[in-house]
Amino acid sequence: MMRIVLDTNCLLMSVSKQLRYYWLFESLQQGNLELVVTTEILDEYEEIMGRFYSPAYADLILNGLLNLPNTILLNPIYYRWELIKVDADDNKFVDAYIGSNADVLITYDKHFKELDSITFPKVLQMNMDEFSNYWER
Repeated sequence: MMRIVLDTNCLLMSVSKQLRYYWLFESLQQGNLELVVTTEILDEYEEIMGRFYSPAYADLILNGLLNLPNTILLNPIYYRWELIKVDADDNKFVDAYIGSNADVLITYDKHFKELDSITFPKVLQMNMDEFSNYWER
């Protein structure tokens, strides 16, 4: 099973049936992908989703994700790589990726492009469209 780390912007674009990327959220619910999260990632999910949708909707989504057997809560993170300098807050996703030996980090955030020039550790990151073509459902 493919293990992913999902940046907040991608989660936001996948949690509603009306959205183009709902297939990703549905794949998580069906157990076709493993999702790696940390407490820091969950906190950001809750904050941003609560602002974008509502706090109640954010709680519903997060509780649903946490109750899935294919959600991996990685705590604590023992090592901080600090690979992204432009926006250090994004490093929590990279650390989860490395710490869990994930297959791909999915994001639309341009700050992650900084990882392309880093040879070790290599982080495979792509946006939702690229992942859709990459992942065989």
